[in-house]
Amino acid sequence: MSFAKTPIKFFSGTQSMYLGSQIVKAYGAEMGKSSMLYFSDGEFQPSLDETVRGCTVFIIQSTFPPVDNFFELLMMIDAARRASAYKVVAVMPYFGWARQDRKDKPRVPIGAKLAADLLHAAHIDRIMTMDLHADQIQGFFNIPVDHLYASSLFVPYIKSLNLDNLIVAAPDMGGTKRANAYSRFLQSEMAICYKNRKKANEVEDITVIGYVKDKNVVIVDDMIDTAGTVCLAAEIMLNAGAKSIRVVATHPVLSGKAHERIQNSGISEVIVTDTIPLKEQNPKIKVISVADIFAEVIDKVYNYKSISSTFIT
Repeated sequence: MSFAKTPIKFFSGTQSMYLGSQIVKAYGAEMGKSSMLYFSDGEFQPSLDETVRGCTVFIIQSTFPPVDNFFELLMMIDAARRASAYKVVAVMPYFGWARQDRKDKPRVPIGAKLAADLLHAAHIDRIMTMDLHADQIQGFFNIPVDHLYASSLFVPYIKSLNLDNLIVAAPDMGGTKRANAYSRFLQSEMAICYKNRKKANEVEDITVIGYVKDKNVVIVDDMIDTAGTVCLAAEIMLNAGAKSIRVVATHPVLSGKAHERIQNSGISEVIVTDTIPLKEQNPKIKVISVADIFAEVIDKVYNYKSISSTFIT
């Protein structure tokens, strides 16, 4: 079976240009021309400054705060639609508001579902993202979602460290599935951190389930925000006799005193991706780029090829 090929165009939101340019370069194309008009009151208007009629358009934008980043993506999708693009694909390395995937108390929104509805309202054709906070968020969409995993980058890196007595740790009960996948591929044991929270972003205490004495511990998570959990877990594990602590987290949110906490902790290394740009440099943080994997998946999707080989977990 043969498929008709349409021209392909790439555009990037202003706050994801650093990553968008790398993805487009890895794909072997050039970034489309776009501009942004700012009004004195803070309102803005993106513009696609070249024709997209009949094209398959990929718009690259991570939707980390402020909300302007998400709304800019919606407006760029709308602009492409109104300019008669054949298909519009949102490449969202970091899907913002994904932590709000359920009602955990009365009278709160499900922010991830609302974000999905807004993308539907903009008439997007497809979503590409990485390491959603919860896999079931894919069910919020009635369009194809290519959910990529940073484990295809992290597992080879961890293996290259040649750590003996390796053990993978989940930072909370919700991360056990992810940690189990890593431990399976790394052929290591697994530990679980059970934490009690006073409120969001504030952990009261942590209990480690598992034997970490004389072990090199790798804590895996989808994101690292205030770093309070991992730093407290690292302290408890080191007190329990762990040889070293490393943290693997796809999305470096790193808000508040995160950098300070990491720098002052016993953590040897924090490995993250560039789905969110670092606000400041930290000698303990290593960044692995997701540009190549997104470029590969874009190429396969555009050419109607299977992306199954991209998944490691």
